[in-house]
Amino acid sequence: MSDVILAAENLTKEFKGFVAVDGVNLRVRRGQIHALIGPNGAGKTTCFNLLTKFLPPTRGTITYDGKDITAMSSADIARLGLVRSFQISAVFPHLTALENVRIALQRRRGDSFDFWRSQKILSRFDEEARGLLAEVGLSDFTNTSASELSYGRKRALEIATTLALNPEMLLLDEPMAGMAQADVERITALIKRISANRTILMVEHNLSVVATLSNTITVLARGKVLAEGDYATVSQDPRVVEAYIGAGHG
Repeated sequence: MSDVILAAENLTKEFKGFVAVDGVNLRVRRGQIHALIGPNGAGKTTCFNLLTKFLPPTRGTITYDGKDITAMSSADIARLGLVRSFQISAVFPHLTALENVRIALQRRRGDSFDFWRSQKILSRFDEEARGLLAEVGLSDFTNTSASELSYGRKRALEIATTLALNPEMLLLDEPMAGMAQADVERITALIKRISANRTILMVEHNLSVVATLSNTITVLARGKVLAEGDYATVSQDPRVVEAYIGAGHG
């Protein structure tokens, strides 16, 4: 079994002559937390959308677990165990935390979103749903509606619904976006905890979070890979410093 779980070769995306992602080669190793960073306009989000099959590449190939997934849909790769969690919290606001996770468990088992099913049928998912809520630190909020949760706890619930799909690899799109510091610390600890037996690739702006969590960091600038390595390596790379300062980042 290869230690590379997700790979991109010459990944390129052009929009009407503008090259947003330009010949990116990427290797994500199994069991690691790998961060994709870069100044605004670097092509991070486009690259992420290509890897998660929300955009088709102009050129290049993507392989997951040794299988060519370049032409597959996002739903198909989710069934393979490659699951994306969204930047915008994607939970049902008027359902409780338990009900949200229960729906995700139904989906994994191939059931439709049967809101009208009898309580007895739905309750067979309760024990597993409670376990997932405990894993993300939401045991005390089982019966709280999602709309009443703080922003950080909504993100934790979203991660629980993602984990319900039993992913081998989790792709996180700016998990700390818009969070207060207390929530950032809580979600950082959560990501560290759930990474114990999973691979994680994340796009993240918060560099202290990246420094805390990541084994490997790929820095993009103008659609190309600028540097790669651990935080100590990339943060001292003069090209990386210049790219961030040149784009108005401190």
